[in-house]
Amino acid sequence: MGAGHDAVAGELERRLAPHGVEVSVVDVLDLVPLRLGHALRRAYAGAIRSAPWLYAAIYRAFFVSRRPGPLRPPPPSPLTALIAARLQRRVRELPPDAVVSTFHVAAQAAGRLRRAGGLDAPSLVLVTDFAVHRMWLHPGNDRYLCPDKAAARAVTAATGRPATMCAPLVPPEFRRPGVRNGRDVRDLPEGRERLRKASGAGPDEPVVLISAGAWGVGRVVEAAGVLSASGRYRPVVLCGRNGHLRRRILGTGLAPALGWRDDVAELMAGAYALVDNAAGMTCREAFACGLPVISYRPIPGHGRDGALAMARGGLSVYAHSPAELVEALDRLEDGALRRTRAARVDALFSAESAERTVCAALG
Repeated sequence: MGAGHDAVAGELERRLAPHGVEVSVVDVLDLVPLRLGHALRRAYAGAIRSAPWLYAAIYRAFFVSRRPGPLRPPPPSPLTALIAARLQRRVRELPPDAVVSTFHVAAQAAGRLRRAGGLDAPSLVLVTDFAVHRMWLHPGNDRYLCPDKAAARAVTAATGRPATMCAPLVPPEFRRPGVRNGRDVRDLPEGRERLRKASGAGPDEPVVLISAGAWGVGRVVEAAGVLSASGRYRPVVLCGRNGHLRRRILGTGLAPALGWRDDVAELMAGAYALVDNAAGMTCREAFACGLPVISYRPIPGHGRDGALAMARGGLSVYAHSPAELVEALDRLEDGALRRTRAARVDALFSAESAERTVCAALG
């Protein structure tokens, strides 16, 4: 739905190219007839922006197991059957040696097709959520690649299929040697200078990035207000492609507001922390840069559950109130705390790479 799933697929394609692997990236929503897939995307975006309570209700009804206990795969759906039929046409036109899903609807369709005998190649699922919901799960898939060991255990228990942890698929510009092993990102003068110019911050003013994702959603105006009122941190809001949000924030005078940027890695390299609300690709990019992450007012459903999962794993902090947000930022002055959290994040990147697992499946 958002840009994160596309980014993961694109990065996997880039990494497989040196191995001589030809990749065809398919948007699963293009497989829905009459452009209804794009209507679903617009409806999802509208719910997240204007009626988050509606998406929360949909998430509880369809994405979360209704009975207590471990995760269970969802029942078959007409939409999945329709997409699987369209996917079968594609694999007949260009028979693959492996199929990799980076979106949960794709995982349902590929798993269904594999189990029904319409797909001869191995079907792998690259889970992009720290909190695995049941829409990712289908026992027809051959293997799951998960963001951490807890997610892998939950997937295997639910599907009976092998599931392992794999390193985040983050572009190389984010994973710099100078920010590994807990080095403080404030020690990177080039990134700090670039961010200072973009934000208008003073030379010693800590700059905190606030991410609204590619669509520019969530309660980021509130977050900017909290940081601005603290008098201790300079907020800068990354508004993605939401021009309306950018104009709104600039009109308040609370913080600089940036549109879609191609230099996010450089901005992160000079920031003090990231305030995030979706637990998605931006968090992984921050992890790669060594930038501490604080979740605040996450979007409902997978955003909230992902924020909770990251906090449980010691990868980030979940701030439930304005006071907790400022307190979490204040605690980052503790170098030992930063190093401890950075060590947990580094463990993510020491896991086996997704491209290596995919190449093994290709034989």
